[in-house]
Amino acid sequence: MIWWLLGGILALIALPFVLEALRQPVDEAVRETAPGRFAELPEGVTHYRWTGPRDGPVAVCVHGLTTPRFVWDPIVDDLTHIGFRVLTYDLYGRGYSDRPGGDHDAAFFLKQLNALLDDQEVSEAVTIFGYSMGGAIATAFAAQHPERVERVVLLAPAGLGHDLGGLMKFAANTPLIGDWLMQVIGGMMLRRGIRAEAAAASSAIPDLHDLQEAETRKRGFLRAVLSSTRHMLRTVQIKEHKAIAATDISVLAIWGEEDSVIPLSGLGKLAELHRDARQVAIPGAGHGLAYTHPKEVRAALQELMREGL
Repeated sequence: MIWWLLGGILALIALPFVLEALRQPVDEAVRETAPGRFAELPEGVTHYRWTGPRDGPVAVCVHGLTTPRFVWDPIVDDLTHIGFRVLTYDLYGRGYSDRPGGDHDAAFFLKQLNALLDDQEVSEAVTIFGYSMGGAIATAFAAQHPERVERVVLLAPAGLGHDLGGLMKFAANTPLIGDWLMQVIGGMMLRRGIRAEAAAASSAIPDLHDLQEAETRKRGFLRAVLSSTRHMLRTVQIKEHKAIAATDISVLAIWGEEDSVIPLSGLGKLAELHRDARQVAIPGAGHGLAYTHPKEVRAALQELMREGL
């Protein structure tokens, strides 16, 4: 009897490792299908793509916790029409980029971004766009490297409060058990949320939800999401927003009025920290506003056009 019990315990311990081994590796065969190029950076390979006129001002778009660079596709079209040369890329652990270990905190993501800009010889100050967790990364980047930033545009930005649901909160706050749960049922829970969103709202990105589900089946993805939740998303960015407010960097923040992940209360918090930040709340928009409400986002971006790029 005891051998059956020990065998069962060992099987449960091994289950996350077995499931991870069965997930699709991001290897050369997978990368052959990528739409962009690859940079060999100190922490690993980063997938990136340039779009727009070569002589345009540079816009850098940073995606969020779970959806890679393609989340920006509807916005990129508008930015190139405005005249930007747009750089999108996959954060480590997502899309076609490598899956390095370590804590996925602000220093980790800023090291990737700085290295990519240096690799691409971007020396001018950029307009940096951040969506969801990418908003927190963009905020940290502007606060730490104001000389590299001209404008900050935030879409449903993390950093001033969020709600990722009970499972993610428990997993993030509970070492070992949380890691086990994330590897065993995290993908299933994420796919359930993706399907619920697909049923509730249309997307401007073809096959978006299929692409999102495919991410959950890639090796290293769930570990990256959990580490980012534990580290990058744990910081409340009060000092960062105050630091940006003390510079001449302009800030535009766009929120979804019905966002259940990044609540609209963030608008008020940002107003307290940065009184000069321009803010727009899109009626009826949830957390996926980048691809569910691209027309309304486009209207908000007219603010940039009025600056005479």
